[in-house]
Amino acid sequence: MAKAIYHGSERIIERPSLGAGNPRNDYGYGFYCTENPELAREWASAETRDGFVNQYSLDLTDLSILNLNGPGFHILNWMAILLENRSFTLQSPVAVQGHKYILEHFLPDYKYDDILVGYRADDAYFSFSRAFLDNTISLEQLGRAMRLGNLGEQFVLRSSVAFDRLHFVKADPVDSNLFFPRKRARDREARETYFAMMKEEPVAEAKYLVNIMNEKWENDDPRLR
Repeated sequence: MAKAIYHGSERIIERPSLGAGNPRNDYGYGFYCTENPELAREWASAETRDGFVNQYSLDLTDLSILNLNGPGFHILNWMAILLENRSFTLQSPVAVQGHKYILEHFLPDYKYDDILVGYRADDAYFSFSRAFLDNTISLEQLGRAMRLGNLGEQFVLRSSVAFDRLHFVKADPVDSNLFFPRKRARDREARETYFAMMKEEPVAEAKYLVNIMNEKWENDDPRLR
């Protein structure tokens, strides 16, 4: 079965390279794509330059795909992978302890899968994960923010087998005058959501990171489903 996927960039990429790119991306090294061409056009756009949306066909036959938004996974699995790969400034004892606890208890075995599918934590949405780590938003607020974020899903190729199954189809130019304002509006909406969440009245039954640690939640805790 073949799937169309898209990668937004400032250049045409006919042959992506395994191991290239930034190791501090959400899921570490990999080729970051989306199934949504409109999102790829936004990701390709910058304020002062146009870009390209690269289209590929990916043969999924016998590939191992880990979908963090699928059955058996929860928001703390995504958070643990983010903590392992992105750089966080740990500004409080809760954040230090929480960083360690999440990695020890909720990190899935994801490094040997060919494809990883999950949320995209761009700069605006990264603030939600930092706020959860600082114990200022609850687990429910974190999950709600990511579900309502309109970010779409990242489709990340992480193995040589996956790269061998990837075939370049075409590259279309992206007009930044059209798509950068959409990208900026999505970012603005995220920040407005964040500040609105900070003003919400605390809910008595809400679970924060400190509760999760004190109550010794494990990966199979039914409250995470």
